[in-house]
This record gives sequence, C-alpha cells and structure tokens, in this order.
Amino acid sequence: MGRVTERRRTIRIRDGVVTTRPDTLVAEEPLEIRLNGKPLAITMRTPGDDFALAAGFLVSEGVIGEGSEVQSIVYCAGATSDGVNTYNVVDVKLAPGVVVPDITLERNVYTTSSCGLCGKASLDAVRTTTRHPVADTPPVRVTPELLAALPRRLREAQRVFDRTGGLHAAALFSPEGELVDIREDVGRHNAVDKLVGRALTDGRLPLARSILLVSGRASFELAQKAVMAGIPVLAAVSAPSSLAVDLAAESGLTLVGFLRGASMNVYAGDHRVALDAPVGRS
Repeated sequence: MGRVTERRRTIRIRDGVVTTRPDTLVAEEPLEIRLNGKPLAITMRTPGDDFALAAGFLVSEGVIGEGSEVQSIVYCAGATSDGVNTYNVVDVKLAPGVVVPDITLERNVYTTSSCGLCGKASLDAVRTTTRHPVADTPPVRVTPELLAALPRRLREAQRVFDRTGGLHAAALFSPEGELVDIREDVGRHNAVDKLVGRALTDGRLPLARSILLVSGRASFELAQKAVMAGIPVLAAVSAPSSLAVDLAAESGLTLVGFLRGASMNVYAGDHRVALDAPVGRS
C-alpha cells in the first residue's frame, strides 16, 4: 500500500546558508478505477480512502446514487504482469440488476490531480443529471459569521497538510458549523469524491443538510460533485470559475467564493445566506 507521505532529500537555502535535509512530501500515485472489471478512469491521487474515492467518483459520474447499488469494491490482485498487487487498481462491482452504463471512449477519462474530469467529449457529457436534486426540505440557512469560521476549523483538522503543505482538503459541515467529515488529497476533486463516497457507503446520501468547504478554488467539477450529492452549499477559499457559477445558478446550489476571514463573495443561491443588512450596490 502506498503511503500518504514520502521523504526526499532536498537542498535548503535560507538567508544564504545552504544545508541538506530530508523533506516530507505528499505521495502521489495513479489509481485505476474499473467498473465490473472494465477500465473506466485513471486519477492521480494520494493513497488512502481508495474505495471511498472510487464510489464517490461513480456518484459524480451518475453511475450510482445509493450504497445498495454497489455489491463490492476490491483491489485487483495481480495488477502487474508479474502478479504483484500494487493497490493502485480498484474494481467496483455493481449489485445485480443495476444497469451498467456504456463505457465508451467518451466516458473513459484520464484525470489529473489538478484538472479534475478532463478529456470529456463535450460539456454536455459533464452535465450529468443528478439523482439527488438540491432541495430546501427543510431549508438550510447559514450566516456569514458561521461561514467565516469554517476555514479555520478545516485547517485545524488537516493532519497531513501540517507535515507536507501540499494537500487539498474538503470537509462537510452541518448547518450549525459542526465538522462532520474531512478528507485530504493531492487532488481537490479526489478529496470531494472521498467525502461523497464515504457518505454513500454510510447511507448518508443525499447530503441535503451539509455545507461543503474546499481548500482551493471552486471549479465546475467541484460544483458538479456537490450537485450530484445533493449538497446545498459549496464554499471555497479561492475563486470560482464562470461555469461553476452557471451550474450553481441552474441547479439551485449556493456558491460562496473567496471565503477569507470575514470576507466572502456569494455567487449563487444567496437565499440560503442569512444577511442582517439589505444588499447595497457599489
């Protein structure tokens, strides 16, 4: 099993003083996801929570929507020509009766730690119809003060980041601001998939009473993953993309960006943000 971190020799230069020392780096290894024995995708990820990552990826792709649709998730033995199990190949077997989608070149994607679901044949192929529409039953209402406190709570819970400084994190919070779950990965989309996959196996989908906070930017892929899991609020410490804002507006997702201290921008779904003062114009 690959480790979450690895040590590498580095030359350190500080104020003109040169020394050598080992540095702790986040591990990055490929994970091939197979569906009923057929290759579906390869993603670069930090080893760990691989089964949750595979399950969350399938939720994001619209292949599954609840835990009962998965019969088993296993590492593939003999993943290499010499029969060695690398723990870098996962096979998801769907339950009997679950329709297996057509795995074509359009769906067979290669994802990297930086770009998420790249290689899609078209934008329409990414706009998968969710089984868990974003709903307000009952409605989630959050205050700016509650949102402002979440990045600090996320940072305090990041264990591996403290050692490497090279991991993204995604966390689920309750409407009251309580930390429900957190996952770290070299890829921000992988961290979200691990959260969603864990929720699937625990029988917690849809995540209709959750706030999703991501440590980086809010890309279209992350907005899509939130929508596919039925999450009503997505917040990011950095900027959203234009497509992420469009998807949020179309799907009813509340999208908050540049969440830094008491400052933030609400790009869509402002009806879930409880504001004490009326919105002015500048």
